[in-house]
Amino acid sequence: QVQLVESGGGLVQAGGSLRLSCVVSGRTVSPYAIKWFRQAPGKEREFVATISTTTSFTSYANSVKGRFTISRDAAKNTVYLQMNNLKPEDTAVYYCNNAAYWGQGTQVTVSS
Repeated sequence: QVQLVESGGGLVQAGGSLRLSCVVSGRTVSPYAIKWFRQAPGKEREFVATISTTTSFTSYANSVKGRFTISRDAAKNTVYLQMNNLKPEDTAVYYCNNAAYWGQGTQVTVSS
């Protein structure tokens, strides 16, 4: 069983930065990568970024490309999402995911 615990959300002004963390417990489901999703009020959950658990492969949604960076620290079993130049439209609950497993989410609010 995989457990995913997110942290690092908060309130930030537009143009600011936040770093989200996802601590992974248990053996990740291979070959599924670790992904970040987000869900804004009244909207569907959407993909943000992904990182392979075995290679250096990463991929991003077009809306965050160039502003967000996903990385992982294998020694700490943690995946990070560095978010720079935040915009009000980035406001959402951010979730960590591996295969069918989801974290509880962390709220990110960007004020204009």
